[in-house]
Amino acid sequence: MPSGLRTAAGYTWRLGLLGLGAYLVVDVLARLEVPVVALFVALVITSVLRPLVDLCARLTPRSLAVALALLCSVAVVAGVLTLVGTTVAAEWGRLSDELRGGLGRIDHWLTGAPFHLRPGTVTDLRAKIGAFISSHRSTLVSTALSGAGRVVELVTGLALAVFCSVFFLHSGDRMWTWAQRQLPGDSRTVWDRTGRAAWRTFAGYTRGVLIVAASNAALVGIALAVLRVPLVLPLMVLEFVAALIPLIGSPIALAVASVVALAARGPVTALLVLALIVIIGQIEGHLLHPLVLGWSVRIHPVVIALSVAGGAVLAGILGAVVAVPVVSVAWAVLGELRDQDDGGDQDRGRGDQRQGGDQDRG
Repeated sequence: MPSGLRTAAGYTWRLGLLGLGAYLVVDVLARLEVPVVALFVALVITSVLRPLVDLCARLTPRSLAVALALLCSVAVVAGVLTLVGTTVAAEWGRLSDELRGGLGRIDHWLTGAPFHLRPGTVTDLRAKIGAFISSHRSTLVSTALSGAGRVVELVTGLALAVFCSVFFLHSGDRMWTWAQRQLPGDSRTVWDRTGRAAWRTFAGYTRGVLIVAASNAALVGIALAVLRVPLVLPLMVLEFVAALIPLIGSPIALAVASVVALAARGPVTALLVLALIVIIGQIEGHLLHPLVLGWSVRIHPVVIALSVAGGAVLAGILGAVVAVPVVSVAWAVLGELRDQDDGGDQDRGRGDQRQGGDQDRG
């Protein structure tokens, strides 16, 4: 048998075993979706609140610092949601009138160049949607009721995430030290270095992507306010949440904003909002990401795009959210192991040189 064929066969069965192992890991994680997602959210909460807890711990006991940080974060989130709900309720009447008038303007716009659709297209489409909802009302209600179980899982996972984050914030270092003691003595140093590199990358990515998302939301809010598009604050929150998914999240949120602008302000304003997709994409890709994330995440944009696409295929929206931090952490761990191997090879080379010199002197 040719040596090349034997080499290819060896690589094939080894890669097959690795692929089978990866498939089994993904399958197990999918079956344990609630605890796995809760652990991921707990790590996100820990990475965001850890600097605040460390700062407060200089003046107060650490338990009180953790409680203050969690209470402040809950107050901020609740305040933003309350403000969004109040804004929507206050503008709902005016927005309904604008949307009704906007549908008429869209219908009139579509009848002209370059579309030349027949009059009443949008009105007929809205009537068909209403008829479909009326005829499938029972199916939609049963689907909504079946989704109530997902709400229970969401609440359970969130409670578990907060519970875990409390202990991570309070005694995460001691938990990591205890975990190291369970390992063989000769491998503790390697695990410590790789674990700390993974945490630095994960924490840096989480904080950085939140800063980028907040910057995008602020830019979108300013632009929508200048263009006098309604529901500025809810659209800013949507942009902030969507920007947590790299590359694709922000354009999707701005597409929703352009639909609102089209209905409320007309096609010219909608086109200006669509132009924001290009402008904010350039700012995010060429300014914010290099400045904010460049020091913690050093992977190519092509790898980010493929990671988001692969995560979305494997686990939907959740996979798209966690794909980039997982790939970043894995790359940081591999880099740490490679640097350690290079350092070990250099040490062994210096030892061989010293040994050779001793033999020469002998």
